[in-house]
Order: sequence, then structure tokens, then C-alpha cells
Amino acid sequence: MAAPRDILKLARPGDWTKNSFVLLAFIFWAANAVRTQTTDAIVEKAIAAALAFAAFCLVASGFYCVNDAMDAEKDRQHPVKCRRPVAAGRISPTSAISIGALLIALAFALAGSVSSTLVLAIAIYAVLQVGYNGGLKRVAFVDVATIATGFGLRAAAGAIAIAVPISVWLVLCVFFLCLYLGFIKRMCDLVSAERAGSQWKSPAGYRGREELQWLLGISAVMTVSMYLSYTLSDHAWTLFGSRATGLALLTPFVLVAIHRFWRRANEGSSDSPLEALRSDRVVLVSIMLFVALLGVVLFAPAVGSMLERVFLMQGAAA
Repeated sequence: MAAPRDILKLARPGDWTKNSFVLLAFIFWAANAVRTQTTDAIVEKAIAAALAFAAFCLVASGFYCVNDAMDAEKDRQHPVKCRRPVAAGRISPTSAISIGALLIALAFALAGSVSSTLVLAIAIYAVLQVGYNGGLKRVAFVDVATIATGFGLRAAAGAIAIAVPISVWLVLCVFFLCLYLGFIKRMCDLVSAERAGSQWKSPAGYRGREELQWLLGISAVMTVSMYLSYTLSDHAWTLFGSRATGLALLTPFVLVAIHRFWRRANEGSSDSPLEALRSDRVVLVSIMLFVALLGVVLFAPAVGSMLERVFLMQGAAA
């Protein structure tokens, strides 16, 4: 029987931070709700958002288990992935698939407690993962685009869970950010294998660092463009008024984090956001400042009027 520690490692709870995109819609909705909604209404939507977050954590972990079982042989040739429980022989492929199936079933049960539409979102995510494991992960660009689509689905599902509309700019921002992080992971895998003298090769067949550098550059530019498009959109102005300008002013912190992940990838460091927060102080400080200032922009009452005095706002005369 597999040790609980190995089962936990197989589920990769450290990667649950990636599911925080599910909470975006609630956070942005709550920025106005604290002044216009009752406490009961806010708590109700907070519970729905938390259940959606938990459902995506479970379904993602379920497919991590299945993916590790299917890739065990190739993972044994990788200097880092060879330590995963299935590749290291501490959990059998059959057991990993069984654990994964159980986690996926629990995800559907949680989603069903929120709404049937959220169940549909989880089902679409599951189809994406089946397609990914079934062959899409062996097609360059398509592999990462499939993963990024899953993250865009997370953002949309968070809005579905609390029954509010979501901006297409925000969904696209999430998509391109995750496209960028997906290519970061591919670069990390390639560089770490090169430095270890391993024979491991990317299943999707990326043609070395040059191709990945180009893809990283394009996706980084699109990430920043979509973020700015969202913060300056009519949707953001309707939600936040002048505070939307404050969101745009946080762009430098986005750029710092993007650069640091690119540098870490070229050093062969871990692509895990959690590991980056632990080991890279620049990433930690930039993300902490972004989150703290995001909270100030969204929730501090005086921020809107201050921004109106400093910047030219929508509808103002030139």
C-alpha cells in the first residue's frame, strides 16, 4: 500500500495555487459587493467560489495522478521527474490511476453541489485533460495551448459558480499568462535535462531553446497586452470606476514577475510558482506588492477619488 506522503506528493498540492484563477471573479465582484450587498449574500457567493476552487484542485490532482502513471517510463529518464512517486516505483501505475479516478469523482460531486453549469465546466476541463493525455501533449504549441485553455476555463468557471459575467479580456489575460508559464515549464525541463546530461527529450518535440525563447517572447507580450486591455476596458470601468486605472498602474509588478520566471527557466530552476516564491525574493516581493496593492485599489474607499484627481478619467474633457 502506498504511503500517505507519496499519495500527497502524487496529488501535488503545491500546484493548487494554479487554481486561484477560479477565485478571480469572486474577488473582483467582492470589491463592489462589500458596499452594496448583504453579508449573507457575500458569504453565499464566497462558499460557492471556495467549492469551485476545491473542485478544480481535486480534478487537477486526479489528472496529475493519471498523467504520472502514463508517463512513468519517460519520467525515469528526466533528472527531476524521476523522483515522482510513480516513476520512482513507490506507487504503482494502477494505484495512481485509481487514486486519480477517485479524486476526479469527488470533484464532480463538489461541482454538483454548486450548479449543473459548474459540472459542465468540470466536464469540459476533464475532456481537455483526456485529449492532452491522449496525444495533444505530443504536439508542439498545442500541448501548452490545451493547458492554457484549461486555465481560462477555470477563470470562467469561477464566474459561473457565483453567477456573474466575466470579461473576455480577463479570460484572455489568464489564457496568455498560462501559455507563458507553460512555455516556462518546457524551458525548465529542457535546460535541467541538458545540464544533467540526460537523454530526456520533450514529448512535444520542441526544437531547442531558440523556438521556446520565441514562444516565450510572444506569450509574454500578449499577457501584458491582455492585462492592460482588461484594466482599461469598459467592463473594468463599469465594475471599478476610476479604480480600474489603479489596476493598470500595477503593470510593472507583472513585468517583474514575468522577467524573473524567464530568468529562472533559463537557469533550469523549478517552474513551480510555489517554489519560485520560496527561493526567489524578487518574485516573492513583486507578487506580494502586487497582491497588497491590488487589495488597496479594489477595497480602499479613498483610492478612487485620489486617482480621479491625479489622472484623466473616462468621460473627462481633454
